[in-house]
This record gives sequence, structure tokens and C-alpha cells, in this order.
Amino acid sequence: MKILSVVGARPQFIKAAVVSRAVSAYNQYGSKRIEEKIVHTGQHYDYNMSDIFFNELQLPLPHYNLGVGSKSHAEQTGEMMVGLEKIFLNEKPDMVVLFGDTNSTLAGALTASKLHIPIAHVEAGLRSFNREMPEEINRVITDQLSSILFCPTDIAVENLKNEGIPNKNIGCKVVKTGDVMLDAAKIYSKKAKENWLEDNNLKANSYILATVHRAENTDSLDRLSIIISALAKISDDYCQIVFLVHPRTMGVIAHNAELKNKLDNSSIKVIPAIGYLDMLCAESNSRLIITDSGGIQKEAYFHKKLCVTLRTETEWKELVDAGWNRITELQAESIIKTISQMLKTDSSLLSYGNLYGDGRAGELIVREIADFID
Repeated sequence: MKILSVVGARPQFIKAAVVSRAVSAYNQYGSKRIEEKIVHTGQHYDYNMSDIFFNELQLPLPHYNLGVGSKSHAEQTGEMMVGLEKIFLNEKPDMVVLFGDTNSTLAGALTASKLHIPIAHVEAGLRSFNREMPEEINRVITDQLSSILFCPTDIAVENLKNEGIPNKNIGCKVVKTGDVMLDAAKIYSKKAKENWLEDNNLKANSYILATVHRAENTDSLDRLSIIISALAKISDDYCQIVFLVHPRTMGVIAHNAELKNKLDNSSIKVIPAIGYLDMLCAESNSRLIITDSGGIQKEAYFHKKLCVTLRTETEWKELVDAGWNRITELQAESIIKTISQMLKTDSSLLSYGNLYGDGRAGELIVREIADFID
């Protein structure tokens, strides 16, 4: 059985590493063997956003790297499809495995479906219900084209049901697996580099961890300025902010003197993007996490850390319902108010449930893929 796993961005490397480990385990005990080949689109190409993840997570090196890089949505997706079509035709896989909601996911779904290759979508069924988010378009289209949809939560299953999946898509199957990101946190937390704190002159529970990378926050100078102003106020008056700066965000700041001055004249500690193992250490030792990342919202919960989400909505509604996460209006006053409230919240009073499975999602996904192909 041959599968091609298409990846291109930081979160996908983490998810693919979990599935690849499960493939290796299956091949030791299964009645048939799965041959997996990894295709890297090159959507993320910076060392700290790409290569380091293959090294740290022991993810097999990609058999193909399209090297697409950063471009407009149309250019990036189109170049990926051209490259993927050639690979799919040459490899003739039994299934294409896709992860999450990036342009790499969309390109893989469109290309595989037109070549009549079955698709498995890991992290299916997520919805923010905001069609202005490119990720929302990517995930909706990918779910419509997939043969097996692996859902991390009950809400994700319900979202698909409300869209008529699997009923109107003959031959497709929806499976609740739990979240592969929980698998990753359990597997790799043991390897997390605790010396990251010492290297950056930080102490446990003494800082707020912040990340900002989504296009809606970085493409708008006004919005990014509001966020940085709010973070500076929090860092100066409440608790030091450690700002892990995504390459996209770093580029915007470097070319805008006003934003750079705001950071330079605050107590915010700016650190370039870091690898996954360092990230686990940074998250688990923080006092609070501020982010616009979908994956980091969940990682905060895995580490029992409260989170403030710099967006107007989230796909992970269950975290908001449980009180572990709050979304905020993107105005400086609202951001500051929400963060200050969360700093006063006693997380020990919140319920901590089994929202994302038992940490064995990868194993279930591989078993289902093997059964489908067989």
C-alpha cells in the first residue's frame, strides 16, 4: 500500500511526524506494509519553520521538495498543483494524506481529486464560519473532496454532519480520532529542551508567551500596530511578554519604523521563531499564552495554560466554552482588558477534560487508512 503525505507548513510537519511514527509501528505488526512518501511543497522554507522540525521530530526527509516558497495565494497554490500532479502521476499512490488547512492542503486536495486518487484529511471538520479566512476556504473544499475525514472532536464531526457529509458524498467516511497534536505533545514533551529558559534568561511562570502570524493580523499595518501596542502595555505594566516572531511578522516589522520603535521602546523580549521542542518548553513554562495560531491554542490547553486568541473567532470552540481560551476584539483596550482578566483567572478552578482524545489518534488514523485501501 502506498500513501503520499503532503506537507508544507510548521503545523503539518508536527502532525505528519505523528502519522509517520504510526505507519512505522503498523509496518512492524500489520499484516500488510504501508509505503509512505513525503512531499514537501516548500510553503515554509525558513530553517526554524521547516528543516528543524524534520530533525527534531525525526520525520523522514521528504522524497520530493517543490520549493514553492512565499507567493500570493493563487501563485502558490497553482505552482504546487503543477508540481504535485507530476508526482502523483509518477508515484500512483493508493491514497494522498493531507493535514490541516494550508494552501498545501488545498493544492493536494484539488490535484488528487482530479486524478481520482482517494484523499485522507487529518484534522477535518474544523470551522470558524468566517469565509474571509483563507484557511476556512481551504478546509471546507478539502473536506468536500476527501474520502476519509479524520475529526479531532465531536464538534468537528457535527460540523460535517450539518454540511451533509458523509451522507451526500458517496463512499466517504467520517471518523472521530482525537487530535494528533495531543499525540505529539505527549511524545515529544519528554524531549523538550528545558535549557531554553536558561539560554534566554527566563524563569518558569514569569512571562507571557505571544505569537502573531496570520495574514489578517500581519497584512494590516493598523491591526499589527494595535496588537503590538497592546502587548507593549501588558509587558510594561503587568507581566513581561516573550514575543516569538514568525518570519512573516518579522519582515513586516523590519520594514516599518513605527512598529520597530514600539517594540524597541517596550519591555517585550523579542525572539525569532523557534523549533517544536523549544516551543514545548516555552509554552509549558509560561504564565499565559497569547496567539492567533490554531495549533497553539490547543497546545496551551495540553499544558494547562490559559490562552487569549487574537482573532474574532476560533475553530476550537470547546476551549472557549470550557473557559481555557478567550477571543478578543482587535482593539488595544479590548486586548489589554482580556489579557488582564485572564491573568487574574485561577485555572485550577476550571474543568480539564478529555477534549482531544487519548493521545492515540495517529494509530487509529493509520489503521483506518490501511483498512480503506485494503
